[in-house]
Amino acid sequence: MSVATPARQPVALSRPYLYLIAFTSGMATLAIELSASRLLGSVFGNSNLVWANVIGLMLLYLTAGYFLGGRLADRFPRADVLLRLILWAAFLSALIPLAARPIITRAAQAVFGAEAALALGSFIVILILFSVPVTLLGTVSPFVIRLAMTQIADSGKVAGQVYAISTLGSLLGTFLPVLVTIPQLGTTRTFLLFSGLLFVVAFVALWRNHRRAALPYALLPLILALPAGGVLGRPLRPAAPGASLKYAGESAYNYIQVEEDPAGYRYLYLNEGQGVHSLWHETEVFYGGTWDYFLAAPYFNEPPFRADQVRSLLLIGSAAGTVARQHTAIYGDIAIDGIELDPEIVAVGAEYFDMNASAMPQLTTHIGDGRYLLNRMDQRYTVIAIDAYRPPYIPWHLTTVEFFTEAKARLTEEGVVAINVGRTDSDRRLVDALSRTLLEVFPSVHAIDVPQSFNSILVASNLATGAGNLRANLNYPVGSFDPVLYDILAKATDNIVPLGESDIVFTDDRAPVETLVDSIVLDFLLAGRAEEFRLDHE
Repeated sequence: MSVATPARQPVALSRPYLYLIAFTSGMATLAIELSASRLLGSVFGNSNLVWANVIGLMLLYLTAGYFLGGRLADRFPRADVLLRLILWAAFLSALIPLAARPIITRAAQAVFGAEAALALGSFIVILILFSVPVTLLGTVSPFVIRLAMTQIADSGKVAGQVYAISTLGSLLGTFLPVLVTIPQLGTTRTFLLFSGLLFVVAFVALWRNHRRAALPYALLPLILALPAGGVLGRPLRPAAPGASLKYAGESAYNYIQVEEDPAGYRYLYLNEGQGVHSLWHETEVFYGGTWDYFLAAPYFNEPPFRADQVRSLLLIGSAAGTVARQHTAIYGDIAIDGIELDPEIVAVGAEYFDMNASAMPQLTTHIGDGRYLLNRMDQRYTVIAIDAYRPPYIPWHLTTVEFFTEAKARLTEEGVVAINVGRTDSDRRLVDALSRTLLEVFPSVHAIDVPQSFNSILVASNLATGAGNLRANLNYPVGSFDPVLYDILAKATDNIVPLGESDIVFTDDRAPVETLVDSIVLDFLLAGRAEEFRLDHE
């Protein structure tokens, strides 16, 4: 006599647990999307073009997931199928930053080396990495609705509840990465955290109902452990040969690295790590770079202009304090207000670049957006230095007629605005457009091309001034100048260039900065001039 084997009981999920799945899935989906922009932004920036690609493709993947999930739910209306889809979605989501790290590193080298095809290919490959896990996440909501529905009369209510709960999870997944997990844990750990939460919710349900089916999925976290160990704690950009890594960390806005070379020079690198944002040495203040040329800006005023007429400085984009330190060395203990968006850069500046109260008591650092804080300053400045542009990371709201009008209102009678602007040796469209915009507000604008760099300093004066004033001040009288300042003024005088023509005026209503910069960078990349590619601060 044969004995029938009892059929395996189907996995059963209560409606509250299905709603928990919908909530966790919605949270993970948005967290992954925001982390994707951060993953790409470390190399490719956070321009509208990058965001459009991230959001557009994520929506495409979710669209495919909704369609696929509805079909699967009707064909296989079983909870174990849903849980398996979620487990694979969680695993593949956690795998994204681990698989993307070598691609990101190579992409940074490609951008720096002007390898256009490789840079574009890396961008596309990283976005493709999201296709399967995000599509699988898209299957969750229609599947949950199908399983939670017990009668047709409740279909509208159930669907509404699922979408409401999923959207509530998405709301949490929007703010948690930006405000908490990325600044505290970093991008990779943010991926692992939200993927892990999703995995736990699905695994617990499968384990409680059918342990044999759940057991193979317990191996997935172990599979991730080895590559995760190789990525976590490793800097995005390896230190230069012979240099030591003093600091590497991630903030809400940037990936930050500090290196020190054998000669004792410390360098602040952000994101892809190709541009030097601040430089420090124990015994030196001047480095022959772009920063030095901000010191020449007030000398476009009528001669004789004296150093003691520079009484205050507002620095928008203070980084780790190189410009502020140089102004102190030349102009003495003038009042300096520095504005920096990223509080972690300020902390790094204090620890590694002597940007602290003991070394620079006259510097007051304000953390926040440059334009917002500019309009809350209650004093007037001799110099407003703007060092917040670096293609392709240009905040458009710091380029407009309205912004420069606000800056002009914070100047003294002889005050000047000085801006560090990127260019190439054959494409000055950004410099020309900003010059044209500045002329809408200021009576005079002058341009200095920094030697051996792809940077220009634009100087807009509150009074009508001539380019010849700089040379006249240099010669009046020679003996009164600090020798370092005299050398900087002499170099600035030799590198004054005429302004170019432009029909572009940036306004708050229309500021096509990103379109212009994308065109400049793309043209330069396609030219293949790798050895000349230096759109940075030096």
